Amino acid sequence: MQKFLSIPVTNEQKQLVSCNDIKLIEQFSTTVVKVTYGGGKVTSITHATAASGNEEMRDAIQDGVVQVLKQQWTEVILE
Repeated sequence: MQKFLSIPVTNEQKQLVSCNDIKLIEQFSTTVVKVTYGGGKVTSITHATAASGNEEMRDAIQDGVVQVLKQQWTEVILE
């Protein structure tokens, strides 16, 4: 069953980010979290600038992925 995070995007509608087949979630820079999938596909999530070494956004995305994967099969999106 596919699972997704629903992420708000400035001046746009929310975007769905797949939570399946994730191999790595990393704080790539002070403004970007990268999600790497099996097969090498990458999703970049840009956010407000955080202090160097601050991984709160990566942690929030990772926690969201864990949460949505725990949900029942009929609940496929986590806001």
